[in-house]
Amino acid sequence: MEDASHPIGHTPPAVVKALTRLLRPLVKFLLSQQFTYPMFIRLLKAIYVEVAAVDYHVPGKEQTDSRISLLTGVHRKDVKRLWREPAESNEAPGSITLGAQLVALWTTDSRYLNTNGAPRPLPRLSRGSNTISFESLVASVNTDIRPRVVLDEWLRLGVVRVDDEDQVSLLVDAFIPEKGFDEKAFFFGQNLHDHIAACANNLMATSAPMLERCVFSNDLSAQSVEELAEWARENGMRAIHAVSKRAFELEQQDVAKALSSARVNFGVYFYTEPRPPVSNEKA
Repeated sequence: MEDASHPIGHTPPAVVKALTRLLRPLVKFLLSQQFTYPMFIRLLKAIYVEVAAVDYHVPGKEQTDSRISLLTGVHRKDVKRLWREPAESNEAPGSITLGAQLVALWTTDSRYLNTNGAPRPLPRLSRGSNTISFESLVASVNTDIRPRVVLDEWLRLGVVRVDDEDQVSLLVDAFIPEKGFDEKAFFFGQNLHDHIAACANNLMATSAPMLERCVFSNDLSAQSVEELAEWARENGMRAIHAVSKRAFELEQQDVAKALSSARVNFGVYFYTEPRPPVSNEKA
């Protein structure tokens, strides 16, 4: 429902300022992909209609084209057309889902870890029914896909490497490949969606606040930034591994009890840019 404290057409200036800053890097990325303003407007119009239709219906009343048009400012004839178009699936591609499961198992299950708790290199092929190998790892999650197919795809994405002894080593801390544009684009959409959704939830105060915190500093040298980047990566991945391990344990428990009904996403990020020069002009 609309917030009565902010009538339609009277968006708080702080929100406009935040959106302006939020959209700049997105527009920069869109321009790099030749995604033009008219293309963006067409997409945005469809999303406005979808969100209004799904998330802003009045309980007990049928949602109408007229109400969606009133909420969004989209012409009713466009609402009628867009509302009835099939929505695109937001599910992760099968390769990403399988990859995330395999990496989670490899980085959390003691059978696949060395004495320091890090993922150990695995023989590519099994040498017995009870031996641990990359082949057995894949088979433990999915028996319909040949391990060789997974290995070739992971080599393409830079997720693993194979040494001269035919040992497969994991090169990533979580399944977000360094290569593979489509795979990176999926996580681009998912992670930014979830981060913005958490922030929007906290601003709208429609439910309990979600974790969304940051640390920032504006007066650092290039050397200090480099040191902090490495420190943040190491400690951030330590947190990622801890949450991943517990999430894997709970997921197995909940699936076994038929209690699985929600998803979570926990992430960390680090960003740096030159600080803009301080203006000497008087306010």
